[in-house]
Amino acid sequence: MKKFKSLFLVLAILFTVVFCVWGTVRIVKYVQFNLNCEAYLKRAADANTIELAKVELAKAIDYAEKNNLTEGIVSIFLKNPANDIEFWYTNLKSAYEELENLTEDTTALEKTNVLMKLRESLTDRDGENGTKAIYPGGIEIYPDNVMYFWWSMASCTALCIFWTLFFIAVGVTVNVKTISIK
Repeated sequence: MKKFKSLFLVLAILFTVVFCVWGTVRIVKYVQFNLNCEAYLKRAADANTIELAKVELAKAIDYAEKNNLTEGIVSIFLKNPANDIEFWYTNLKSAYEELENLTEDTTALEKTNVLMKLRESLTDRDGENGTKAIYPGGIEIYPDNVMYFWWSMASCTALCIFWTLFFIAVGVTVNVKTISIK
């Protein structure tokens, strides 16, 4: 076992790096979605005029369409309705159409009601943090969510196995009372 300690160390470090790359890519994907879609959903919900709401909502819809976020389910195992991308996208489109259907003759009260409805459709209360945009969790990695799942599972499992084998090979033992190195 001791003759394999260098191999175990190299593989442990390799799979640790692979797992860290997975985490970094997930963060980058989340930030990209946040900047290019979620932020515009929040701005559309916070808009004080119909025109401003249409502009901001159009940007979010454009991002969704360019990134194929128009149908599917984010979930891998359990098909939770909260993760239905088609419902979310259809909701965005219908909200935009409602804004488009307002005319010059629409009263201020009707415009205010539409803006209030838009706010309720796009955002949700987030406890003490105020409001947050509504979207399926994990949408930032869709349609590659299965690949990201297996990437994380395989790299995490491999790094745990190879770090364990490395520590066994170098003779690290764990005692209930103390930790000793041979």
